[in-house]
Amino acid sequence: MSSNLMASIDRAAIERIVRQIVVGAAGSGTGAAPGSPRPSELVVSISARHCHLTDEHVEILFGPGHKLTPEKPLFQDGFYAAAETVMVVGPRRRMLPTVRVLGPTRPASQVELAFTDSISLGIDAPVRHSGRIEGTPGCVLVGPKGVVELSQGVIRAARHVHMNFADADRYQVRNGDFMKLRVESPQCSMVFEDLLVRADATSKLEVHIDTDEGNACYLDSATKVELLKQDHVCACQKKH
Repeated sequence: MSSNLMASIDRAAIERIVRQIVVGAAGSGTGAAPGSPRPSELVVSISARHCHLTDEHVEILFGPGHKLTPEKPLFQDGFYAAAETVMVVGPRRRMLPTVRVLGPTRPASQVELAFTDSISLGIDAPVRHSGRIEGTPGCVLVGPKGVVELSQGVIRAARHVHMNFADADRYQVRNGDFMKLRVESPQCSMVFEDLLVRADATSKLEVHIDTDEGNACYLDSATKVELLKQDHVCACQKKH
């Protein structure tokens, strides 16, 4: 199977993985005191399907001693879209031929899809926060030098917001809280609830949503975005 699958990989088709769209600074709900510095400029990024790999799986897929090749830096410092892509194969040989690898490597390999991607692959991928892959479906990854069968790790990444502690103070939230993202666009304004707050000392203010969500709110033509506090607890997300 591996030789047939590898032969069908279209290595010329380079997929743009992350579109970073700066559509405005955060407006209401910041909790900033009068005269205090303005919050960081809010970036809303659409993460298309991608995968994270372990060092071991990089070598299996791309050859002994191979290291990921940074091709494009992502918004968060230290993270990048690699030059490498893999084929992701689901049940009955349904496949996505060129799925971008993001770096750096991780302790566990993981594939992040949008809902339409999971339908295309025939995989019932659950909504999970990144890294929480216990009990999730697996898939087969095919690279130019080898094949890896994942027993778990295919998820639909839950929406979330990165921020540093200073921005968290301004919004009056803490790491692990949930927020709302309001998007105003000419055709399809809407509010996304249950954005997990991922706060640390160095992160830039950035929301991650997937391609389905970005298309649903017509993010490319958005005229305003803002982060708002969410009063209720998202119990369904906290379970995962």
